[in-house]
Amino acid sequence: MELNFTGTDLCAINGTRSAPEAHYELVVVGAGPSGVAAAIDAAKAGTKVLLVDENPVSCALMGNDVPLYFGGRMTAATQNSERMLEAIFMSMPELETAMEAGVELLLGTTAWGVYRNGPGVASLPEQVVGLADNERSWLVGFDHITLATGARDLSFAFPGWNQPGVMGAAALQMLLTRYDAFAGRRILILGSHDLAIETALLAHSRGVEVAGLVEVRGEPQSSPALQAKLAETDIALHCGTTITSAKGGIDGVESAMLSNGEEVVCDTICVAIGLVPSIELVDAMHGGRTLDPTRGGYIPAGEATVSAVGDCAGLAATGFDHIAYRMEWMQALTAIGTDDTIICQCEEVTRADLIGVQPPNYLARPAPMCARSLETLLQDGPANPDQIKRLTRAGMGVCQGRRCRDQVAMLLALEAGKPFGTIPLATHRAPVRPLPMKIMADWNEPEAMSAAWDVWFGIPTQWVPVEDIGTQYEGEHRQMLYTGMYE
Repeated sequence: MELNFTGTDLCAINGTRSAPEAHYELVVVGAGPSGVAAAIDAAKAGTKVLLVDENPVSCALMGNDVPLYFGGRMTAATQNSERMLEAIFMSMPELETAMEAGVELLLGTTAWGVYRNGPGVASLPEQVVGLADNERSWLVGFDHITLATGARDLSFAFPGWNQPGVMGAAALQMLLTRYDAFAGRRILILGSHDLAIETALLAHSRGVEVAGLVEVRGEPQSSPALQAKLAETDIALHCGTTITSAKGGIDGVESAMLSNGEEVVCDTICVAIGLVPSIELVDAMHGGRTLDPTRGGYIPAGEATVSAVGDCAGLAATGFDHIAYRMEWMQALTAIGTDDTIICQCEEVTRADLIGVQPPNYLARPAPMCARSLETLLQDGPANPDQIKRLTRAGMGVCQGRRCRDQVAMLLALEAGKPFGTIPLATHRAPVRPLPMKIMADWNEPEAMSAAWDVWFGIPTQWVPVEDIGTQYEGEHRQMLYTGMYE
């Protein structure tokens, strides 16, 4: 039998990558104030600029608490994409200014990954960013990318937090301002630093009843100016206390119990203890990052073709130690929590599961698995959150760790008796947003690339040379495989 054999590397992927649909000198990810300003400045200087923003976020993503911790407190208005788009333009007139300056604007578009040639990838035609909307996914090439992805909510676990009505401050501010779609009526706010008081004042100004603020430290942590503004309202401030549980009904939260014995009636509990710079894209592209307690945690390190602006580059530097503050809250909530307190909502991993390094209850737990724990793992060296994630599934759910990634790192640091930062964060991988399989599967690949999937994985029973797929020789190869002639 005559076979078509060239002697080339039949599993090579060189030349099989999809060419990007377009190329821009600058791609700006995030159309908040900092991102819009960066895009306008570049466009006025003659640069070809693409500005993308994932807002309006689909109701499905909001339900999964992505990108912010919405906690099921958005109104039905969020299901109307045209209404949401109009609300964004009404709340952000600077978007029109950007378009008039020559910026190409894509709203409702997610930047789900950035790829550059390096040690793990050497076949890209250029550095590219992966984009997706509700219909499709595509690649765009760039010379420089500016990340203006803002900051996301920092979640904390306490009994009852895994029910509708517990949400983050950034999500609440988004629903009150950009979307005008907040469903709550009476809220309790955790924290008393600038974020918490700013959130309380905003809610109060929008007609939402604020039941009070809860602060674990003995005195308010915000600036004197904000404290003075809060004093002008009738909002109560409970210092030296913490939340012990959230009670709920069919619609979620109905009240909160405090450590001072008080029960506060509310339909929403807003976690405003801190924000975390959104560096998921930095992680996914294996970019550099550094820990800065006064800037909100891990922030991007500077690179030649990648820059960060706004809260993504770090929270405003006021000298406040955000890490120490968060760890104090975590210690207080750990002290009042129970072993069955859920840590990872997506996978229903409890605190006992995490510390015991056990999988969630829906998976089997054989005796050898039950014999291990965080203590046994620590005998081999520092805890590795990626290893913990694989063993417990904490952080592997649809929210991709946004509700638990940081608090898992804090809990592991507390249990190991180590400062935060010595326990690294679990890694992010692309796509950094949950995307429907239909979008990723309907990829416009070159013919050579789609054909090569048959051989790239090196499975002997599937091995057919790329150049023979779809020709008269393909059947002959498979016949030889099936009859064992290649063994």
